[in-house]
Amino acid sequence: MAAVTALRSSCRAAGRLVCIHRVRSCSSIRFIKSKYVCVFDKSAFKFSHQQRLFRTSAVSCGQIVQFKLSDIGEGITEVTVKEWYVKEGDSVSQFDSICEVQSDKASVTITSRYDGIIRKLHYSIDDTAFVGKPLVDIEIDASKGVASEEDVVETPPMSHEEHTHQEIKGHKTLATPAVRRLAMENNIKLSEVVGTGKDNRILKEDILNYLAKQTGAILPPSPKAEIVPPQRGAEAVPAAPKDKARKIPVPVSRPIAFAGKDKTEPVTGFQKAMVKTMSAALKIPHFGYSDEVDLTQLVQLREELKPVAEMRGVKLSFMPFFIKAASLGLLQYPILNASLDENCQNVTYKASHNIGVAMDTEQGLIVPNVKNVQVCSVFDIAVELNRLQSLGSAGQLGTSDLTGGTFTLSNIGTIGGTYAKPVILPPEVAIGALGKIQVLPRFNSKGEVVKAQIMNVSWSADHRIIDGATMARFSNLWKSYLENPTSMLLDLK
Repeated sequence: MAAVTALRSSCRAAGRLVCIHRVRSCSSIRFIKSKYVCVFDKSAFKFSHQQRLFRTSAVSCGQIVQFKLSDIGEGITEVTVKEWYVKEGDSVSQFDSICEVQSDKASVTITSRYDGIIRKLHYSIDDTAFVGKPLVDIEIDASKGVASEEDVVETPPMSHEEHTHQEIKGHKTLATPAVRRLAMENNIKLSEVVGTGKDNRILKEDILNYLAKQTGAILPPSPKAEIVPPQRGAEAVPAAPKDKARKIPVPVSRPIAFAGKDKTEPVTGFQKAMVKTMSAALKIPHFGYSDEVDLTQLVQLREELKPVAEMRGVKLSFMPFFIKAASLGLLQYPILNASLDENCQNVTYKASHNIGVAMDTEQGLIVPNVKNVQVCSVFDIAVELNRLQSLGSAGQLGTSDLTGGTFTLSNIGTIGGTYAKPVILPPEVAIGALGKIQVLPRFNSKGEVVKAQIMNVSWSADHRIIDGATMARFSNLWKSYLENPTSMLLDLK
């Protein structure tokens, strides 16, 4: 202690204490003043309160941080890793895609918080990752000090080549997983691409145009860049529809297993979401109502508009008409576009018509929704449906696409069947199931038997707040719009 006291006195006399790094590797400690040097052997400082006198730090080019899986909302605690966009040793920048995970609600792309190098992947494909647990280890530049102390795993002594990346400051890069994958395959940093989509979203065309500028290639214009007006004359007449042969379902030939072991699999992904949703739906008293709709005029109208939509790069099905007619009906019967709280004390009337469409995918039943249908045209709805169907087939629908629905239509007719008993998706209060379109004999206004395009519809409503008369009147209005599609022109926004 006498040595320590002497040291403190000499430091006060010198006027300034110079911080020395790497104490452990030095054989002696020097305190420097303009005209003299005081040298002390480091063995003189072996005492119990050494940490109070000196703060040491190791010289290093990087530190490893554990990038943990953050809360992605909707009460999700675990996800399944579906795809890695990086591998160990890859360099990443902030907001670059790291991996795609799938919860019981949606697929989510996880992006990096740091600029650095991937040192370890904590999970393999199809592994279950938990919120709050490490997802990857990233080596970052220690001098930037962007990592919190609790995230630091180790401080490697080896140096590494410094990587520089253009940082995105003030906003996040918006791009779908498919676009991010395209950029990664071509070694393009999203931070260097200017997005032309909504909210500066980076589109596939932006990546291709950026790549063309780098390589000097000339790309053809996008078919969606401009709207081509319908042609007149002979070319405007659509080709006569070919007689479609009746499709007979062919059973899949599979070997019959007479012996084997039972297999148990956990309920995960969208199946888990269905269990939760249908358990909640069981508490709702369902009221059912069914009717048939003559779509003869709508079938003719669609055949006329299909070539126009195809020239605009959009596939036009019957569903956009069904969705728009439903939205027009909801304007007259807003109780069907509402929600009831858990205590059945308050009814919330939704301002937006976010109409969901049930889709059968390899991952299971999913119900994405078209937002704000009340202000969309039939063509706008068709464009959005094309996007949702493409993402749904690839298993890349985001949380925003699958949440926020206020009303649902399920088109079971694409698979088969005429009538159904659809189950309401809480917190919604109504749902409709559409059967297949059939050519059936019907009487016209003159009493003559004619061919008619008939579709059956089945409605389910929450009988706690919706009575049968309201459901029937809504169905009649929806039916009238579809049986006389030109009548929708009077109410289209």
